[in-house]
Amino acid sequence: MVSFSKYEIYKESNILGVDLIPKHWQTLPLCALARLKSITNCHDKELLSVYLDLGVIRFSEVNEKRTNVTSEDLSKYQEVSPGDLVLNNQQAWRGSVGVSKYHGIVSPAYIVLELKPDIDEIFANYYFRHGAMVSQYLVCSRGVGTIQRNLYWPQLKRVQVALPPLAEQQLIAKFLDQKTAEIGETISQKQRLIELLKEQKAILINQAVTRGLNSDVPMRDSGVEWIGEVPAHWEVKRAKYIFKEVDERSQTGAEELLSVSHMTGVTPRSEKNVYMFMAEDYSGSKLCRKDDVVFNIMWAWMGALGVSDRTGIVSPSYGVYRQQLPGNFNAWYLENLLRSDQYVAEYNRRSTGLNSSRLRLYPHMFFDMEISVPPRAEQDKIEAGVTARTAQLDNAVLSVEAEIEIIAELRNTIISEAVTGKIKL
Repeated sequence: MVSFSKYEIYKESNILGVDLIPKHWQTLPLCALARLKSITNCHDKELLSVYLDLGVIRFSEVNEKRTNVTSEDLSKYQEVSPGDLVLNNQQAWRGSVGVSKYHGIVSPAYIVLELKPDIDEIFANYYFRHGAMVSQYLVCSRGVGTIQRNLYWPQLKRVQVALPPLAEQQLIAKFLDQKTAEIGETISQKQRLIELLKEQKAILINQAVTRGLNSDVPMRDSGVEWIGEVPAHWEVKRAKYIFKEVDERSQTGAEELLSVSHMTGVTPRSEKNVYMFMAEDYSGSKLCRKDDVVFNIMWAWMGALGVSDRTGIVSPSYGVYRQQLPGNFNAWYLENLLRSDQYVAEYNRRSTGLNSSRLRLYPHMFFDMEISVPPRAEQDKIEAGVTARTAQLDNAVLSVEAEIEIIAELRNTIISEAVTGKIKL
């Protein structure tokens, strides 16, 4: 930033979050630059959405895990043209705003503005998404707390905009396109590095829990095709000889509510950033205890299971299994074995259902599976050896993630400085 020039003369902006702007820039209310489009019911065009980190995107291009559920009835959706400014009226205060590149339709609850020729649409996409503008959306939104805050045109239209001449807007837009592309490529390279580090960690864990730490140990055929070879001194038993299904129910529902996912295994619901329906009464939920194995029966084929490190309650539809011989397994070893690629692939193969969204792994299917059982002392050594090796990989991931955060903040700073006239291009 120190290499950029400054404008010769600045003036007070009278805009929230922006102290000074170049003297020749105008300050205008948004209604002088944009017109609220009439809601014209339109359902036969491509569905669009607005995300705080992506702006206006094609709904079909968004990973389905991030996608909001849409209404089946699109007859009341409103039309968006290329160059329109679209604001998610409930999330604009978080930055869910953007100028559309596409022709399509959006939720009737969104605010769609047609920009006037005085403002370049590429510049506008940067300007209306930068921090000071997002702060203004927050101030003029209405609602309680941060869960439900709505933005409406009567308040939005009075928001102040600092506007350079059109030619200068286009120069700023070109500069930001170049800089953000360069920074984006740097971030992508670092994200690929993180993926490689995580893949290396997963390979290390998978190898250790299925074949042990000692590559020189004698191996034998397990007799199970999908397991393959195991160290000669390991046992291979069916799960029905190792675990029993338990169906204890909570009397009060007051125990800690636990969640089971393919990403994090068994974790307290309070630690997960999820917005799900919360029941008024959890009495009758299944109890699980420390060292119990818990399967999300519907998502076992994705690896949604884990070994609980505490007593808590889970959905009555989950499978809860307890070791017949307590202490036979090291919890870390058992969780990583059951969540290893080999085992998850086998859950997928054994699960039954019409399609992936309806696959189920029922108790008898799990009990029929074979489980590799090293001596307990060796399990402990595997945990100690692997965690020591993976600690370095985890630290490397944290370091790269910190670098990405710094670079992303630099990108935001460059955008903010350019669109508010702090730097001269």
